[in-house]
Amino acid sequence: MRWSSSRLVRSRFFPFLLLIALAQRSSAQQPTTGEKATTENIAAPSEPSHAIAPLQTASSLRLQAGDLIDVAVYNVPELTTKARISTKGEIYLPLIDYINVAGLTAEEAEGLIQKRLSDGGFVKNPHVTLFVDQYASQGASILGEVVRPGVYPVPGQQRLFDLISSAGGFTEKAGKSIAVTHRDQPDKSTTVPLSRNISDNPESNIPILPGDTIIVRKADLVYVVGDVGRPSGFLMDSTHLTVLQAIALAGGTTHTANLGGTRIIHRGPDGLTETPVELKKILRAKAPDMTMQPDDILFVPTSATKVFAGRAMEAAMQAATAASIVAIP
Repeated sequence: MRWSSSRLVRSRFFPFLLLIALAQRSSAQQPTTGEKATTENIAAPSEPSHAIAPLQTASSLRLQAGDLIDVAVYNVPELTTKARISTKGEIYLPLIDYINVAGLTAEEAEGLIQKRLSDGGFVKNPHVTLFVDQYASQGASILGEVVRPGVYPVPGQQRLFDLISSAGGFTEKAGKSIAVTHRDQPDKSTTVPLSRNISDNPESNIPILPGDTIIVRKADLVYVVGDVGRPSGFLMDSTHLTVLQAIALAGGTTHTANLGGTRIIHRGPDGLTETPVELKKILRAKAPDMTMQPDDILFVPTSATKVFAGRAMEAAMQAATAASIVAIP
């Protein structure tokens, strides 16, 4: 049997063409050096240097009583349902009756509904989508040392500093940490550190979702009032102050100060107490310096007028209330 010349050429060169095609395919699947490096970088990302807590997203929120949800089944519009989760944590859905979804994420609830529809023989290979139309709490609570404490709406993706700004910012007595309790972890709070310049701590600007609670903690304060250069309240934060340090921060005593009448007024669980301070001896290093506690009031009376023992506390408290707040450098 004779073959045509073209057929003969194809038959002779076909194995070579096949080898070339296989080689090209193998080359296309083999990444270049640059591509390989990129793939490795994606597969093994570097760990962050510092993380406060895992970022909270809407998909991680767990459903709870009072949430209004939309449930849809693909290609079965008759099963589309909008329902509010009852106090028992249940919703009613056509065909499958009541189902408990409280405590589940939206994804987990979708899987449970799909299983009920499939196991009951109602829908073959169902595809369910669940959307939270309204959370039980549409806002986040901001408490503590902010100008306007209250509940603020959380539309879309909000972050901590956005809500602090909505609340008017921090008061002068705000400390250097914020406690954030996420709605899906009510028994666990996250402590967020702050710096004087917020831009120095960008990782503190964590996401906030509806139902979260934010508490701006009060800083530890020590007051120095009376016959001193600059009566003030000083933000201690984690700093421990002694009487001499507090007097120095307040600009020292004046020439009319009654050093012998100096005292520390402390508010404790049993009310206000007074502790005499031998300031004259402390200044001359003839008596040990004293450590002050948060909310202590160091009161230096004036020698120009006599302050009765019973009135010293009242005078010191009034002076502390009117004192300006100063951060310790």
